[in-house]
Formats: sequence, C-alpha cells, structure tokens
Amino acid sequence: MTQKERSTVSLDDAVVQELGSRLRGELIRPGDAGYEAARKLYNGMIDKRPALIARCVDVADVIATVTFASAQQLPLAIRGGGHSGPGLGSVDGGVVIDLVHMKGIHVDPVARTVRVAGGCTWGEVDHATHAFGLATPSGFVSSTGVGGLTLGGGIGYLARTYGLTIDNLLGVEMVLADGSVVSANADEHADLFWAVRGGGGNFGVVTSFLFQLHPISIVYGGPMFWPMEQASDLLHFWRDFILSAPEDINGWFAFVTVPPAPTFPEAFHLQKMCAIVWCYSGPLEQAEERFRPIRAFSPPAIDAAGPIPWPALQSIFDGLFPSGLQWYWKADFFRELSDSAIDLHIKYGAQLPTMQSTMHLYPINGAAQRVGKNETAFSFRDASFAEVIVGVDPDPANNERMIAWARDYWTALHPHSAGGGYVNMIMDEGEAMVKAAYGENYARLAQIKARYDPTNLFHINQNIKPGVR
Repeated sequence: MTQKERSTVSLDDAVVQELGSRLRGELIRPGDAGYEAARKLYNGMIDKRPALIARCVDVADVIATVTFASAQQLPLAIRGGGHSGPGLGSVDGGVVIDLVHMKGIHVDPVARTVRVAGGCTWGEVDHATHAFGLATPSGFVSSTGVGGLTLGGGIGYLARTYGLTIDNLLGVEMVLADGSVVSANADEHADLFWAVRGGGGNFGVVTSFLFQLHPISIVYGGPMFWPMEQASDLLHFWRDFILSAPEDINGWFAFVTVPPAPTFPEAFHLQKMCAIVWCYSGPLEQAEERFRPIRAFSPPAIDAAGPIPWPALQSIFDGLFPSGLQWYWKADFFRELSDSAIDLHIKYGAQLPTMQSTMHLYPINGAAQRVGKNETAFSFRDASFAEVIVGVDPDPANNERMIAWARDYWTALHPHSAGGGYVNMIMDEGEAMVKAAYGENYARLAQIKARYDPTNLFHINQNIKPGVR
C-alpha cells in the first residue's frame, strides 16, 4: 500500500466540511499545504498518514471531532506533545485530535496548584510555575507532552521526593467516547480517576489536568561522568547509595556516548562512558555535604553537577534529542538490581550502537513506593528501578543494528526483571505486553474501559480492551 493509499478513505466532502464548520481550530487533509508538517512524528522511524488532522483549540472542538470519528467509524488517535515512541499519536487513514494549540496554564500560588491544558509540554508548565518557585514532578525532557507522560504514570527527577506525576494529579477534565465531558477526581468519577493515573489514553481525551505543586526552584543537579572501566564499581555503588539515600536526592544511571559538543571537554568527545544525572531538592547549603560520599567514591571524569534552576535541569538534554530521530524503545521494571544483572548491563552497555543510543536506570523507590500498587492503575509500586533501553540515531540505515542491540539487551536482562515495562517507554508490542505492564490491575482497567468506552473508540494507544462489567 502506498503512502497516498494509506491516507485515502471514503469520506463525503460535505460531511468533512460540516466538521470543519464546527471547529474553531484547523482541519487539515492530505494535499493541504500544512499536511506534511502536521503529520510528522517525534519518532522518525514511524510514518503515518491520517485522513484528517483536527487541530483543536478548545473542548468544543474535541467534542465535535470525537463525535465525528465515532459516527463515521474512523480510527481515532490523540496527540498531545507527540513524543510517543511507537507513534500512537497518529493513525493511518483515520482522525487525529491534535491538541497542540490547547496551551492554557493557570497557577494558583496560594493553593499550590496548576491547571494545564492538554496540549502543553512540560517546558511550558515549568516556565509558568517557576515564576512562583513551584514545580510538580514530571520527566526528564522538557519537550515531552504533559498528557502522555502523566497518563502513563510519570517517572522523573522528583519521583523519590514527591512520587510519580500521577501521585500529584488532583483531577482531570475529559471528553468521553459519547462526546460528554466529565471531571474525574477523588470525589467525581473516582473509578475513572483511578484508571487515568497510569492507564494511558484509553478512557477519553483529557483536555486539562490539575496538579499539586511543590516548592522547587533552584536544585543541585546535573550529570557526572565516569570512564566505562569503572562501570561495575559505579553501578554497585549507585545501587546501594540510591536505595538508602535521603528522599530529597535522586540520580539516574546511564550508559552514554559523550556528544561532541562544547559543553563537554574535547578529550572525552565520542567516548562511551557511565553517567549519573543528579537532582537534589533540599536546602542548597547542605548540597555539598550530601554529594561528598558520591565524589568520595571516585572523582568523576566530568563533574557538571551544581546549583541549577529546575527548568534548566529539565531541559538539559532537549538539544540532544530533537524531533525526527529514529527511535526504538524497550523497557522493564526491577525490584532489585542483582550482581548478575549488573554484569549483563556492563556487557551490553559497552556496545552502544550509535552516539545517541543509551540505557537509563531510573530509581522509583522513596515516595513513589509509598503508594499502594492498587491505589492507581500504575501497578509496579514494589519496583525500585525502571529500565529503558533506547536505540537512537538520525540515519534509518542504522535501525536494524540498533534494534537488534536493544532487543538483545532487553532479552538478557528480562529474566531478572519484575515482568513488565513502563507503558511510556515501550513500542507497540501487543496485548501481552500491555497486560504485563498493568499486572493484576488490568482486569479492573478493562471493566472501567467497558463502562466509559465500550466500543473501544480510543484504541490507538497501549490498548486495554473493554472487559466484562
């Protein structure tokens, strides 16, 4: 099937024009001047050609588009920030609800809350909240969309201190499959609120989020790098340190290739190294003392950790991962990081296939573990680490090699894992992988899905099929 055929469906022009007349936003079709730019995805490995892209500007636009897709029995995808690894923010021959123009953000500094529209990125949220010396837990790259990261759980720099993003979510406004609008929180549609805290985009279009904020302004953080020869000692040290460290300090481990950028000493350019990226959110006057045992373990070859504004830490890697690169993800959770697992990490970490390919281990103990595994849809509350193995490169010619590396790495480590991966960091790998990601919470999610989306209109996602009510 050609690209043109994939975007061609039998749509009556009058019906499409009627939808366009109901939107304040733009309705884009194949052949329109902005179509090629509008359909591009963050992951350049994924190429999809939707029949319609509705760039909604308000809730009414979303209602109209959901109703249209349902009536026309067209597949419907929802695009927030667009960072989906498997490109689940788009669909061949269907309708895309693109929230890119829904950017409203309102900070209440007294209540320490922020209301965020569905099309915002975390960089935009950080800009708004930082003016008040506040922040909420998010991820690691500021161009990531609020919607996708939140609905999948939200692992980030503040997970040990304030929990996952969903642990700081107070409520959502959603457009359901029948076109109705509901608020879901602890008091209203509590079952739906439980489901969206980790259950992804399965239950409707979230048009706004309400988050709890915390006093985060200047943190002490940034990367430290060590030679690959120290990988074993460093991983053992980091594992033991982060499992018992005070909850106001976080640091995730990575295998990386040092970019040839002025930020880094030229002597280390393109060297494979180990890195830990830190974030300490306690009193700055105590930071040097907190980091003393880290630097005493072994002085880093590159030490870039220090006082840094929260938005700067959140965006520190944005330039390394622009939109349009080739991406392939594999993920797992781990309850422990055994010596045998560390040996395997060292074996495969030394084989990074391209400069931007990497492996990250995120600690998710501390505050993130104080929420029960059945209190939200995110089920791996007993895990201490989240692993993501990522093949990344601008050149499609390297795809086969980096995909093979990522799969081999994951296959070797998976027997040591807790048995399921973080939905925000897996490809489109089918029902078995989705069920593994939710564990014993899957059955309840399927029942809630049947209540709110019985026809599975919202299935372009890590899909949870409607179950028995």
